[in-house]
Amino acid sequence: MSCYKWLPFLDSKQASFLIMVHIAAFSAATVTVAAQNITTAGDGDRLALLAIKSMINDDPQGFMASWNNNNSLSFCQWRGVTCDPHNQRVTVLTLTSGGLFGTLSPSIGNLTFLREILVQNNSLSGEIPPELGRLSRLQILRLQNNSFVGNIPVSLSNCSDLQVLLVGFNNLVGKIPDEIGSLTKLNTLVVHGNRLQGGFPTFIANLTSLQILSFAECGLGGNIPDVFHDLTNLTRVAIPGNNFVGTVPPSLYNLSFLERLFIDTNQLTGRLPTNLGSLLPRLRVLSLNDNRFTGPLPPSYLSSPALEILDVARNNLSGKIVINARQTCNLTIVSLSSNQFGSGDEDEMEFIDAMSICRNLEVLDVGFNRLRGFLPESIGNLSTRMYFLSLASNAFSGRLPSSVANLSGLTSLDLSSNQLTGTIPVNIGNLQNLRRLDLKHNSFTGNIPGSLGNLSLLIDLHLGSNELTGAIPSTLGNCKRLIELTLNQNNLSGDIPRQLFQLSSLSITLNLGGNRLSGLLPQEVGYLQNLNEIILANNRLSGELPSSLGSCSSLQNLDISRNFFRGVLPSSLRSLRALEYLNISHNNFSGRIPSYLEVMPLESLNISFNGFEGEVPNKGVFSEAGAVSIVGNNRLCCGICELRLPKCSTKKKNKLSLAIILVISIIPAVLLCAAVVLFFVFYRRKRDDRLEPSGNSLIQVSYGMLHKATDGFSGKNFIGEGSFSSVYRGYLGKQGVVVAVKVLNLHRRGGSKSFITECEALRNARHRNLAKVITSCSSIDFQGNEFKAIVYEFMSNGSLDQWLHNNKQHEVPRLSLLQRVCIALDVAYALDYLHYRAGNTIIVHCDLKPSNILLDEDMVAHVGDFGLSKILHSEYQNRHHSSSAAVRGTIGYAAPEYGVGSEVSRSGDMYSYGILLLEMMTSKRPTDAMFGDGLSLHGYAKKAMDDDGALEIIKGDDGQQNNGGGSTAFVKKKTCLRLLLEIGVSCSMDSPQYRMNTTRVIQELQVIKDALLGHFSISQTS
Repeated sequence: MSCYKWLPFLDSKQASFLIMVHIAAFSAATVTVAAQNITTAGDGDRLALLAIKSMINDDPQGFMASWNNNNSLSFCQWRGVTCDPHNQRVTVLTLTSGGLFGTLSPSIGNLTFLREILVQNNSLSGEIPPELGRLSRLQILRLQNNSFVGNIPVSLSNCSDLQVLLVGFNNLVGKIPDEIGSLTKLNTLVVHGNRLQGGFPTFIANLTSLQILSFAECGLGGNIPDVFHDLTNLTRVAIPGNNFVGTVPPSLYNLSFLERLFIDTNQLTGRLPTNLGSLLPRLRVLSLNDNRFTGPLPPSYLSSPALEILDVARNNLSGKIVINARQTCNLTIVSLSSNQFGSGDEDEMEFIDAMSICRNLEVLDVGFNRLRGFLPESIGNLSTRMYFLSLASNAFSGRLPSSVANLSGLTSLDLSSNQLTGTIPVNIGNLQNLRRLDLKHNSFTGNIPGSLGNLSLLIDLHLGSNELTGAIPSTLGNCKRLIELTLNQNNLSGDIPRQLFQLSSLSITLNLGGNRLSGLLPQEVGYLQNLNEIILANNRLSGELPSSLGSCSSLQNLDISRNFFRGVLPSSLRSLRALEYLNISHNNFSGRIPSYLEVMPLESLNISFNGFEGEVPNKGVFSEAGAVSIVGNNRLCCGICELRLPKCSTKKKNKLSLAIILVISIIPAVLLCAAVVLFFVFYRRKRDDRLEPSGNSLIQVSYGMLHKATDGFSGKNFIGEGSFSSVYRGYLGKQGVVVAVKVLNLHRRGGSKSFITECEALRNARHRNLAKVITSCSSIDFQGNEFKAIVYEFMSNGSLDQWLHNNKQHEVPRLSLLQRVCIALDVAYALDYLHYRAGNTIIVHCDLKPSNILLDEDMVAHVGDFGLSKILHSEYQNRHHSSSAAVRGTIGYAAPEYGVGSEVSRSGDMYSYGILLLEMMTSKRPTDAMFGDGLSLHGYAKKAMDDDGALEIIKGDDGQQNNGGGSTAFVKKKTCLRLLLEIGVSCSMDSPQYRMNTTRVIQELQVIKDALLGHFSISQTS
């Protein structure tokens, strides 16, 4: 019964008091009920969060360590959880870059107050839970850079407040659901980097709030529909790499707020709209390259005051390049290459004059077109900030204006394959920043300017196929960084300057063929130990080949044909273990064909038109008639039948047979006596001496000599240690040559085997990027114990590990990005040699890691420590024979298949290389504390490959993390970083069949290196 029935009997104070008591009691009851409801709802959120945690298989960073049932800490205080302060409901879930492995629990759909889900940059797999459709309050959903599979859930259309949807870089398939078109508040839609189908979604027309749209690299196919009429808020559209066909719809060119448009790398056709400035007045970046557009480039494109980057390369555009008069120009990159621009009009080159007001211009590429006429003097008025200028493969004529020397910022100048005449301007030597100069395939006359020797940063110099005369200037020897020099097909005369052969930096080619050079080949040719190709053909060189030529250990192609060389081939050529192509034809060589040619890895041998005599070998390159040319040597005989040579004299054969019989009869008796003595005295030493890396040519060293060289293996000379050895610095011989002495720890199991394995692997291996063995020692120490050591050439810059992880007070400088790329290339070249070019064997290193990469004084990398290597003698063995031995390699670097007994293979080395490259980019070891059983360095890098993630984990040139920026240099650098990550991730895939091989790695790293050196060969990304 209500207490209000007593109110008529009470005075006013009593009545008021009673009402207040009743209201208080009622309020307390209401609060209690509300609190119970909040607690119940909060328990639901807590349980949902715990369910999410339960589906995470690995949390290497302890991101969810606070997520537990400990009531002393509210779930709203758990890491990554944000609650509404009024009702204590979860509103934001942030698990970004946590290295999480597992799946996303369907219980996430029970967090009904969620407004933001941020779980990007992890390793989450499985399907995207359809239960996300319950989250009616959801505004931001970021799932990019994971491993989600399956379809994009249709249920996401129920999230009517959704504004940001990012699911890029996953493994999603199928069609983008049409129901997404109902999300009218969506302003960001990014699904790039998946494997979708179904064509361009027409529902986009409904998303009138869209500002950012990216379907890049999805392979959607079909046409681009005309659906952009009402999408007036778009600022960025990125749809490259989708095999789109047909024409670009007019509505896409009518978005007045659009700032960036990427529709490159498709199969689009048609003509470009004429009035770009009025259609897209705010457009800053326009990327149309690698399509099939035709017609002219409208003047409004290069005349736009807002445009910064224009890339229309590799289309079928034609006509005159025209720029209208304007007051301002913000262009930084202009790439018009590989089209059909050109009109033949006298004023065709006036666009150069018009571009002189573009003071921010950094790249101008009009190469591979049909432009003709004289280069204007105004070319020197272009921006001094320009680092890349290419006018290659056109039909320019006349002289090269000397004003080009005003472009002080140039790092790459390419005028090749034109019709330029006259002399090369002397003041071109003022371009102090120049790395690449290419003037080949023109008609330049006169002398090579000696001022080119002032270009101390020059890396590539190409002057071939001109009409240059006179002597090669000795000042070119000042270009200490040259890796490629081509002066072929000119009229150069005189001796080859010795300074040219002292350029130890040369590593790609030295091509002096097709000139009138004379004199001897100097002994200094032996300095070219890193060079892959020497071409001296079609000259007037004479004399005997210097024995120092055998020091060119990286040489793959040697062409000295059509000269006047004479004598016998020096025995030192047997050291050219990398040689594949040898042409010594049309000279005056004589004597017998050296037997060492048949054991070299030659693919082609031309010794025709010389004076060789005697029997032709029948092994190696001589076993294939199509690989060898011997015509014009009239005193040769026998060989394989296909060569159709006369049989060798029977008399000679009998003499030879008699000699062999005598040797066979006498030698066994001698060997038997020697064997008895050696068996009891030096059995072990004899066994190891057979395995010495370089045969009888090694200098002989004793334990005493090494003990003295290292000051008794003192601590002050200690460099480092490995699994089976310790390394010391030593000073050997009277000259005090600095060496590295690797002393094997024979007390440790496997130490002696490691010595034998390393000697066997390095016995015949010769490459500029392998650690050079000086000698080995198998002896007895002063206490009568067995002693084994290998003596290496000393590397003054230590190991790569020291440069990446130096913790000493006097830290070494941090490696620049270019240095890292060069080191990665060096290691790739070494692996390529070991895997494919080490004679008839395949050498698998099995322990590639930073501490086994040594750096010389020029920061050239050398791969060392072959104690765990494996020599395979056939591709069959490489593919099919499994190994029952223990896992080869070091934890973190060893291929995962080795852990389950799979065969040692080249792909195992590629896994180690991938991890090595990722470590170089991130400065994180694969065994870093942040990496557990689930998260690896591979996974960590893979999740960083989005627009910004690469720069978040990679240390820059100055050792600091890169910050954002709008400059072209930043964009290019970011692109290079991403490509390096992609190479590392691809090489370190779990499945061997998906890993890159050395050939592809070298190709892609060379592209990155060229880009960093100023070669604009990497297109701008979205």
